[in-house]
Amino acid sequence: MRIEKIEKSKHKQGRVLVHLEGGDLLRITEDELLHFDLYTGLDIGPETVVELQKRAARSETRVRAANMISARALSKSELKRRLCEKGAEDGDAEAAADWLEEIGALDDLAYARAVVRHYCASGYGEAKIREELRRRGVSRELWDEALTEAPPARETIARVIDAKTRGAAPDERARKKLSDMLLRRGFAWRDVKEALNALGAEIEED
Repeated sequence: MRIEKIEKSKHKQGRVLVHLEGGDLLRITEDELLHFDLYTGLDIGPETVVELQKRAARSETRVRAANMISARALSKSELKRRLCEKGAEDGDAEAAADWLEEIGALDDLAYARAVVRHYCASGYGEAKIREELRRRGVSRELWDEALTEAPPARETIARVIDAKTRGAAPDERARKKLSDMLLRRGFAWRDVKEALNALGAEIEED
């Protein structure tokens, strides 16, 4: 199968269009162009065409993966899932994620630490943060280390209570609402009870 024309895509950076006799078109990257030493007039067999298509798909997945993590932070698991949702093969998605991890562009521990800092700053407790790390596909092996970024629960709780009460002493009904809210946010009952008891009245677990 003879290559009749090679040109750069006018619509997508890094893509190369290889026109074959008979009207077939290969969409590859510059890496495949150089690796296979392609040029106009070259005859290539069906096996080479298939290999070009496979390698081009892997390269395309790498580019898409790099673009995804440059747009927003993702865990390795999230990245692979999103690549597959965009049509990448499982193996290509895995290889792209591994490559980004190897060059230091993808770091699940750094990502997990950032998640912990964000949710602590937003007033959430450990249980909620662990659930969020699970939802984002971060390995459980990293959770405890990432949670060292969290300040003591009593500090976060005090900050949340201050923001909600603005320094006013809450009555019994308000303390109950604060208690329910803090528990929903993932704080342990013992920490919630200690913080609310410090406001001046004992509260008991239902």
